[in-house]
Amino acid sequence: MSAFLKKFDLGAHDRADAPTIAIKDSIDIAGYPTTAASRALADAPPAPRHAEVVQRLLDAGWRITGKTNMHELAFGMTGINDFCGTPQNPQDARRIPGGSSSGSASAVGLKLVDAALGTDTGGSIRGPAACCGVIGLKPTFGRVSRDGVAPNLTTLDCVGPFARDMNTITDVMLAIDPSFQADKARRDASKTRVGILGVDADEDIARAVAEAIRRAGFDSRSMQLELMTGAFAAGLTVINAETWRAFGHLASCGKLGTDIDSRLRAAANTTADELSAAEQVRRTFTNEVDRALDACDVLVLPTMPALPITIESARAGTSVIGMSSLIRPFNLSGHPALTIPVPIEHSTLKAGLQIVGRKGEDEAVCAVAAHIEAALAGRSPN
Repeated sequence: MSAFLKKFDLGAHDRADAPTIAIKDSIDIAGYPTTAASRALADAPPAPRHAEVVQRLLDAGWRITGKTNMHELAFGMTGINDFCGTPQNPQDARRIPGGSSSGSASAVGLKLVDAALGTDTGGSIRGPAACCGVIGLKPTFGRVSRDGVAPNLTTLDCVGPFARDMNTITDVMLAIDPSFQADKARRDASKTRVGILGVDADEDIARAVAEAIRRAGFDSRSMQLELMTGAFAAGLTVINAETWRAFGHLASCGKLGTDIDSRLRAAANTTADELSAAEQVRRTFTNEVDRALDACDVLVLPTMPALPITIESARAGTSVIGMSSLIRPFNLSGHPALTIPVPIEHSTLKAGLQIVGRKGEDEAVCAVAAHIEAALAGRSPN
């Protein structure tokens, strides 16, 4: 099953060695409809102009090879899509690829492209990246332009890159974020102070994260965020309210997938009081993360608490909401967060190690990830 919804070749025709990138189908590319992989939007008119991030990639010499598949309306975590097909998980074809940026993670993991863009509202870059064994970055909220990205109004969603190596992640960020500084992203991060968060996760995944930090040689300390569970619940409330506001008009069209239709109708029941309470949690949790990052430079934790379940189990009704328990809170707070694959002992699958940094210090997060990448590969980071 293809990671792509539509394949084409756009830009950099004068360079045979131009790096290739695919674009999630919630991001406008001029001349192509933005359908969000939904039958309800299949007849959308072609976008009149490129999203700002797309134009920046073209200006920087990237070659766009197509639009990628996704969980319908970017409102789901499995990546299963019965209308457009379910992208393959490169680590294990029996398992879900993760959502909502499933096609972008799959295309990178299958080596169909050098990089891909996705969006992350409640873990929709980091979740699929961890499932598919690739790197994914959610930038600081508001740092990368969302002009030409659906939904157009959000307090959570971020555009960010997928790649198989940190050098490519940095190259994409240099293209899409004019403020991104390569020297900071590629600096020596060996003296970084790392806070390892205590969270509920499978033992083999927790050990994989701890071993990666040990091999990287960081000065580390154990830390806790008391409001992680509350921030997870508050993030669900906000995304439900904002997704209903963006796509609620499609609930009566009769063209949505069954899972999306039921979740969207449930989202309509989010009350003003619930949203107000969630916003209070947002403020309190953001302050808690900021305080933790006063005591260290980055926070580290597993990206997901368990390995991705099988497609069969997901179709049978096994809940996947817990997949986002360790990633969704940092959408609520707006901090930059990156997942990088790390080996699990006695397994062919890799786990995701998540790095969370101070707001606006996306380069520091990338530098730490590059240091870990080098340490795991047995080479000097710089």
